[in-house]
Parts: sequence; C-alpha cells; structure tokens
Amino acid sequence: MTDPRAVARVVDALRRGWPVAIRGAEGTLKLLAIETADAERLKAFDPDGVAPILLSAGRAATLKLANQREAAAPDGPVLVERVPWLDFDTATALADPQLDLATPLKGPFRAICIDAPDAAAAALRLARVAGLLPAFFAITGDADEAITPADIDGHEDADRLHIVGRARLPVEGAEDTEIVAFRTDEMPGEHVALLIGQPNGNLPLVRLHSECLTGDVLGSLKCDCGPQLKAAIAAIEASGWGILLYLRQEGRGIGLINKLRAYALQDQGFDTVDANTRLGFAVDARNFAVAGRMLKLLGQKTVRLLTNNPDKVAALQASGITIAERVAHKLPPNPHNERYLATKRDRTGHQL
Repeated sequence: MTDPRAVARVVDALRRGWPVAIRGAEGTLKLLAIETADAERLKAFDPDGVAPILLSAGRAATLKLANQREAAAPDGPVLVERVPWLDFDTATALADPQLDLATPLKGPFRAICIDAPDAAAAALRLARVAGLLPAFFAITGDADEAITPADIDGHEDADRLHIVGRARLPVEGAEDTEIVAFRTDEMPGEHVALLIGQPNGNLPLVRLHSECLTGDVLGSLKCDCGPQLKAAIAAIEASGWGILLYLRQEGRGIGLINKLRAYALQDQGFDTVDANTRLGFAVDARNFAVAGRMLKLLGQKTVRLLTNNPDKVAALQASGITIAERVAHKLPPNPHNERYLATKRDRTGHQL
C-alpha cells in the first residue's frame, strides 16, 4: 500500500525547511533541502558537519565531477563528499547554477558511493514535485517516519484524477464552451479541460497545453505559449468541436520558480534544454498520462491531436488513447523566441 497523503505532508515540510526521510530498498536517507534551509537548520540537522550533498547528475556535470558517466541521466542522483570548507553558503552555490558566475566554486569536488540509490533518486523526484532545486544534505540512517519511492509514484499517479466540477464558460473566440476541473485529493492545483462546441459525429480535435503563467497571462515573448493557446482555441472552434486540456505543469513540469531560474540561465547563453539539465532536471518532466486520464474521464478514447510534439503522441498512445491524426500547430516566430523554437526543433524533436 502506498500513502500519497504522506507525500503531501513531506512536500509541505520541504517547503518549510524541515527535514524529511525516504526509505528505499537499500536504506533510508534523511534529507534537508538546501533551498529552504539555512545555516542554523543545517547545524541542527547535521551537528557533526559530515552530511554529504545529494545533487543531480546534470548539476554534477557542470561541477566537473570527474567520475560521472558521460551518459548519466541529468536527473539521476550524485552524492558529493562533505569536506570542512563545504559550509551552508558553499552548498547553496553548489545547488543553484544561477550563482555560478557570481560565486566561483572552490572545488574540486568528489562523488562518493550512494548507499541507498533508489531513495536518492526518489529524493530528486520529490524536489521536482515540491518545486524546489534538486539538492539536499543527506544522511544515511534510520528515521521514525519515512515515505517510500512507491509513495511518490502514488502521489503522481494519473489514475487518481477525478472530475470535481464543471460549468458553462464562454471564452473569447469560442462562446459555446464548458470548463471541467480535475484533481486528486492531495493535488495543490487543478487541471482543467475546455470542451469547445458540441459533438457532431466527428472525432474531437484535442490540444494539450501546459500552463505558462508568463506566456498565457503576462504575454511573454520568450516562448510561443500564449499565441499557441489562443490559436488552439480558434482551431478547435473552426473544426466543429474538440477539447483543450490545460495541464498544470508549468515549466515542462519543473514549476514556476525553477522555470524562472532556467530563464536566468538562458540570459547567460544556455538554451532551454541545457538550462533545465544544469538545474538538475530532465529535459521534459511533464506527465502526459494525466492528459490520457482526463480524456478517458470525458469519454474520448480516439482523438485528432493538435501538436508538433511527437512525445505527446507517444505518451497519449501509451496511456490508451488512439491518435487518429496529428494536426500541425505551427506559429510564426518573433525576435525573442526564435532560438527557443529552433531548440524545440533541433534538440527535442518538435516537428516545426
């Protein structure tokens, strides 16, 4: 049995700067998130000053840890040996790549063996769920209360989504629209679907749109999210009927704050892919199984998909949705997002 509620409590603890623990098959890790801790909390957590630092392989590569595999997954775990001068301020500089230019790192650093690798990998996933940098002080040892990697899987299980509300919602460009809200019991935010038009015997045109506060609401020109959202509503309306799924997976699943950190790295010259991996996250951490679950709850198992992203097609198919047709969704670039769109085309396989 898994306990998704326990993960919700642990996420709250991490955001408050409290220590947590994960029990894996090969041992238990007690963890203190570097982003929300401070020197005083570190001293209480690790009075002897021996707790190594748990980072991602993507961040370790930036730190030039010599014994890391070149092909290591960017969101895989790496444990950095603690040395006397590796205090809280230095750990913060290790954790946050935004500080690399302002804070030259001391080094060299040495990676050491991880005694509880499954717990370590789960810790990095947990950081993403909490919207924090994937960086912890970590101590191996028993803990009275600990979650498991399976608990985290349960917390993110798309099959736990259910419909919690629906209403008519005329929107600009599609007045005959209904909004449907979905959530799990512990989810901090809700996914929504816009049902545009009425079923007419044809397959629905479906768009998966990931939340983008900066683009959808503030009109950011760094991406194409805002124009894509408006164009998708117009395309679905023109097709006769369909569904826009608005997925609360900001920043390709890493959250708003980490997306802003990625933006800061882009200002330093890195593209969107390298910015995410330098932060320690996967290139794309979204869970498109959520979209498959939403479509099933809406009774739509065969759709036409409005997308340029082959990963969306594959993910929906893997979740049991039949894609009868992929419909291109291409918009012209602007001077601020030309490189962003080129990176999508050249490095993440978007069919632009």
